[in-house]
Amino acid sequence: MTHVIGVDAGGTSTRAIAVDASGAVLGTGRAGGANPNSHPPSEAAARIASAITGALGGLDPAETAACVVGMAGVSKLSDPAVAEIFEAAWKDTGISPVRTVPDPEVAYASATSAPDGSVLVAGTGSIAGRIRGRRMVSTVGGYGWLLGDEGSAYWLGREAVRSTLDVLGRGGEPGPLARAVLTEALGPSAVDPAGTSLWRALITSANAEAPIRLARFAPFVSEAYREGDPAADEIATRAAALLVTNVMAARDPGEDTPVVLVGGVLSPEGPVGAKVRAGLDGIEVLTSTDGVLGAAWLAAVDAYGEGAPRPVPPWKNTKNEP
Repeated sequence: MTHVIGVDAGGTSTRAIAVDASGAVLGTGRAGGANPNSHPPSEAAARIASAITGALGGLDPAETAACVVGMAGVSKLSDPAVAEIFEAAWKDTGISPVRTVPDPEVAYASATSAPDGSVLVAGTGSIAGRIRGRRMVSTVGGYGWLLGDEGSAYWLGREAVRSTLDVLGRGGEPGPLARAVLTEALGPSAVDPAGTSLWRALITSANAEAPIRLARFAPFVSEAYREGDPAADEIATRAAALLVTNVMAARDPGEDTPVVLVGGVLSPEGPVGAKVRAGLDGIEVLTSTDGVLGAAWLAAVDAYGEGAPRPVPPWKNTKNEP
């Protein structure tokens, strides 16, 4: 009996599942982060291979009808030297062929069977993509912290710090957002022992770390928003507007396909996620569930055709529907 393998390889963790033709999950595997942009390619490839091996368990690798790997940083494989490293890893698992795709594609497939649509990702970074035939054919944004990532956790954290600096620079009274930022950056007392002003101390603190570390301030925007802080509301509103603009730019005028939202920033419980959904009123908006399920279903479609049932793993208590 044949089976397929789906893999979701991100920057912090890698998960794999083996699924049979009925959609039943036969095995699972897990490993560390495998983004070849943030990990050495040999390490990333080995971790994906380890997760695949774990999912196979006692299954015969030769009976793998298809394998789809959704990978953050998949563009790195355009380098022939890097591609060779990954090809060697696939060979070691005994699986062939392996199809690698951008992680937004598996996130999109986790939420809908529709072949065409759009995907909007907002986690630490952000990107919008046009999906055609379940492939991401074009993108808007996704340029990284220096050149873009509008509405992302990085962007929200940066704006939270900038808003706090504006309050301090004007000599205003810090609100909930500014107080949270100062406590996180400078400690509970938010007092510099050397006598430097809070304004200067916050600038120094923010610039002393890698820029992407600004993302750690993003949750304070949601918290302060719930406390009624106007500064947090203004930041969340701007973030949502930027994200909606990007995803709409990835769509044709009047397009009626679904939009799939991916990432913690777009959680329906958070202010940015709620505002984005309001901004997309009239469009079918779905939330990505689990990228590894999307990868496995794409592999099942590759192997068994459009009628392949969507996988429902043991950790889900949902109905298995095609």
